[in-house]
Amino acid sequence: MATIDNYNFAGKKAIVRVDFNVPLNEDGTISDDTRIRGALPTLKKILADGGSLILMSHMGKPKGKVNEKLSLSQIREAVAKALGAEVKFAPDCAKAQEAAKDLKPGEVLLLENLRFYPEEEGKPVGIDKNDPAYEDAKKEMKKSQKEFAKTLASYADVYVNDAFGTAHRKHASTAVIADYFDANDKMLGYLMEKEVQAVDNILKDIKRPFTAIMGGSKVSTKIGIIENLMDKVDNLILCGGMTYTFAKAQGGNVGNSICENDKLDLALDIMKKAKEKGVNLVLGTDCVAADAFSNDANTQICSVMDIPEGWEGLDAGPDSIAAFREAILPAKTILWNGPAGVFEIEKFTTGSRAIAEAIVEATDNGAFSLVGGGDSVACVNKFGLADSVSYVSTGGGALLEAIEGKVLPGIAAIKGE
Repeated sequence: MATIDNYNFAGKKAIVRVDFNVPLNEDGTISDDTRIRGALPTLKKILADGGSLILMSHMGKPKGKVNEKLSLSQIREAVAKALGAEVKFAPDCAKAQEAAKDLKPGEVLLLENLRFYPEEEGKPVGIDKNDPAYEDAKKEMKKSQKEFAKTLASYADVYVNDAFGTAHRKHASTAVIADYFDANDKMLGYLMEKEVQAVDNILKDIKRPFTAIMGGSKVSTKIGIIENLMDKVDNLILCGGMTYTFAKAQGGNVGNSICENDKLDLALDIMKKAKEKGVNLVLGTDCVAADAFSNDANTQICSVMDIPEGWEGLDAGPDSIAAFREAILPAKTILWNGPAGVFEIEKFTTGSRAIAEAIVEATDNGAFSLVGGGDSVACVNKFGLADSVSYVSTGGGALLEAIEGKVLPGIAAIKGE
């Protein structure tokens, strides 16, 4: 398999799948350019070799229709500034043959949002899944997706996938396009290589103790990863909104706290499995409860088993934080996905900040720490601690699926798996 380090891009046109799905302000300016900066090592290597760049990405969810608010033209200048090179723009990603053909070494072309075409995602548009005609429409769309991918591939000599955030999707630009390049002319970019290595460190090269912290609002969205981690971790911290599903499952009163009433048996089953496998399951015992979902709310510390009616748990309490720290500090491998509370509201950041600070402390003592998932990444960025952990993943869903043990189509397409 070709690697970006051993490939000479001189005189080659490289089409690179990047993840430039960056957040925009109301005026169209970028509020966080982390994803653009993350792609720079790959892009600069290609240009330094004497190659030319064709950049392709999606932005948002236009659902197969042109939406000017999601046009990549808005980020062209920011990409040019980051690269230190002029960036040309192709207003139609499927009709950029001439623009690509005219590219000279050192030049850059940015294609319009891939998802303006339904063929990118390969899903029929405007037809219900329950419609008898859906399956036929799906087959036709798959044929169209291949043609779309073939068109994109025709622009370049070599394909580079550096978009880990979409690697779990079998889209035209992330997986199907690879079929149109020889094994020696398709590869992972530097960012993708780092992401794959970080996941391998978590799953295949575990230094113990291994502590995983799973937060967020729902047990149901994390069940796959929780079950896969049960066979790997020494300590499993479950925090955030899912705390109250576990509390209610054990007979607690959770007031107005978020709770999946249809997942109470699942919560008890997770507790049982942890015990059987010898995993130290750490659940919150107290919380910061509030009488409103607001920074102006009245708050009180109370047991997660006894939250008054009209109040809801919005952050971890001091006893919970102490238990979290006890499980994190001795760890040599740490995975964090999901906050301990409503960290977006300043009054309820304490639990998430304490987890982040404990991870930093453990990292300073030699642990490998991987932070992934949008909210966790937002936490470490908000607290100014992103540079103090071992690795911050750019992938949300892709990271979770990788840790669940699933094969990611975007990586399999390159490796021929």
